Amino acid sequence: MNESSVSISETVHPTAILHAEARIPDSVTVGPYSIIGPGVVIGERTTIDSHVLIEKDTTVGDDCRIFKGAVLGTDPQDLKYASEQTSLVVGNRTTIREYATLNRGTIDSGTTVVGDDCLIMAYAHVSHDSHVGNHVILANAVNMGGHVTIDDWAIVGGVTAVHQFVRIGSHSFVGGGSRLPQDVAPYVMVAGSPCEAYGLNIVGLRRRGFRRDAIRQIKDAYRLIFQSELNVSQALDELSGRDDLTPEVDYMIEFIRASNRGITK
Repeated sequence: MNESSVSISETVHPTAILHAEARIPDSVTVGPYSIIGPGVVIGERTTIDSHVLIEKDTTVGDDCRIFKGAVLGTDPQDLKYASEQTSLVVGNRTTIREYATLNRGTIDSGTTVVGDDCLIMAYAHVSHDSHVGNHVILANAVNMGGHVTIDDWAIVGGVTAVHQFVRIGSHSFVGGGSRLPQDVAPYVMVAGSPCEAYGLNIVGLRRRGFRRDAIRQIKDAYRLIFQSELNVSQALDELSGRDDLTPEVDYMIEFIRASNRGITK
């Protein structure tokens, strides 16, 4: 790796190595022994602590914080990867804690994405071709298989294993120490190995300003899909026939209909 021709400001430690092709504004702080490789673009006011590796072809947004030992933009852990050019994109105001690892994509989608305002805790792994939405929390040592999708405001508890191609819906909650082989419907709380649903994330919905009528309809939909004698298809058909559904329930119906792996019940 070549040392950068970028002028070293007072906010970049002299032991840091910045590649000449990296784009790093003067407002960025880079700590001791960090390495930033080719094709890396760092947003304004982002702080990169010591011993961080951002290998290549990675974009990090504004006002992010990357803690000691985190590793971003490395090759995907996928046998089909054949050194094609792929990327990692991290949004604004996202925090990546110690020793988390975030891989680039493969030829399948080309990009791994982490959204805005996320918290990726220590030792978590964001896998190739995965798409993590905004305001998502991945607790310590969450491990994702490839091609995982996590929608906005979801929370995944620590030491949880997420199977490849699983989708986790918005405002859902996955308890720590879980094994997740199937999709998690929006607003639902699941836990276990394998996971089972055990209710709705009502506290989270209230904190995020959901209207009373929306929460009431989400509760009705949950009872019909998860607790009635109807199978999932029958429950969705009954819900779809109602003419007063809120957008929140419409999203829940569309999510479950689109599921390829089945939902956690």
